[in-house]
Amino acid sequence: MYTQCPDCLTVFSLDADALVPAGGHVQCGHCEAVFDALACIAAQLPPEPFTRLAPPATEGKPPKLELAVYRPRPEPEPVVGANGLPVAWQQPDSTPRFARGRGRHDASDDALGERRWPWVTVCLALTLLLGAQVAWAQRNTLLSDPVTGPWLRQACSMLGCRLPLVRSVRQLQLVARDVEAHPGIKGALMISATFRNNAPFAQPYPVISLVLSDPQGRRVAMRRLRPSEYLDDSESLRAGMAPGATTAVVLEVEDPGRKAVAFEFGFE
Repeated sequence: MYTQCPDCLTVFSLDADALVPAGGHVQCGHCEAVFDALACIAAQLPPEPFTRLAPPATEGKPPKLELAVYRPRPEPEPVVGANGLPVAWQQPDSTPRFARGRGRHDASDDALGERRWPWVTVCLALTLLLGAQVAWAQRNTLLSDPVTGPWLRQACSMLGCRLPLVRSVRQLQLVARDVEAHPGIKGALMISATFRNNAPFAQPYPVISLVLSDPQGRRVAMRRLRPSEYLDDSESLRAGMAPGATTAVVLEVEDPGRKAVAFEFGFE
């Protein structure tokens, strides 16, 4: 923008910031005269030669501004309560919820409860599932425990279910054993053994290991017999050894010769 001193006709370039402090009045830097810069303001200089800048055209009606770049939000009107005071000024109800009237019903509590119930149900289901997985992973420990074992068996008996057999070879006792030459087969040995289940619960029949040694204690022969190899009764295999039950087995093995002078039984 440009303006012109009316006394010395000097033309100056200026911006809007120079017009704000004195409401459009400025001081000429050449003759020191104070004049209204808005009286002869121009956006562009006219072609030379010129003497005076033409005053801006005035119609009396102020121009209407249309291009808005910012508009502040209107402040909300205060909500007046029943007592004539704005709601923000009212004292909150400090009475505890549990001490309010019995007949009072809060709809927000119902909505909150309806939203919580699905999550509570899912959490309970996941907790039960996790407990079942932990119990299944520790089933041998729980079933062999003298406290939890009888309770679980009684509960399963009432429900008509069947618990898995718990293996505890340390509670198997070898009652008797004997090795002799087979009376009907040459070059064979007949080995008999009797063992008892001292556990207070039924357990599966064990794998029997038989080790034959020479006089120096070195192993000469070894054989491992699974329950199906020394017991033909499939129902007994399925039911396992009952608490306090005794089982006698007879094994027929090849005679390793005179080198074998000692034998040893083991359960797996």
